[in-house]
Amino acid sequence: MDNTSSDTGDIKAADAPRKSGRRLAREFAVQGIYQWLLSGNDLPAIDAHLSEDDGFTKVDRKLFRALLNGAHDKADALRVQFGSHLDRPVGELSPVEHAILLVATFELAHQIDTPYRVVINEAIELAKDFGGSDGHKFINGVLDKLAPQLRAVEVEAARNRPRR
Repeated sequence: MDNTSSDTGDIKAADAPRKSGRRLAREFAVQGIYQWLLSGNDLPAIDAHLSEDDGFTKVDRKLFRALLNGAHDKADALRVQFGSHLDRPVGELSPVEHAILLVATFELAHQIDTPYRVVINEAIELAKDFGGSDGHKFINGVLDKLAPQLRAVEVEAARNRPRR
């Protein structure tokens, strides 16, 4: 039998699901905040660097810039918002966890057109892609506690919705 056949279970790049522009915007925003946390570079330089990536052509640029600039500009307030739900000081977060929490907290607080469950799920996926082995569980736990504070009406409505 030919080992190159589709029976091998190999997934070709063409068969892999394509990421939406919004998913890519979150990925690039997290990468930008990560760079800022580590380097201290200014956002225009980080934005220019990220914009050179081949994958950036598919990004929802409006969402990307809102997340990048918002997470940066409101970082101190965002840390206060998620900080009370941490099991360690903010300074002990990995840079990946820190970046994801800044971006996701900004999105929860300021992008109310995106359902809170989507924000949390996207953050979990980012943590799976970029973080440590159990980082996604940590991110999920923090955001699950934070969502009722930032999206009280939406979370309560979801809790009271009859199950199918």
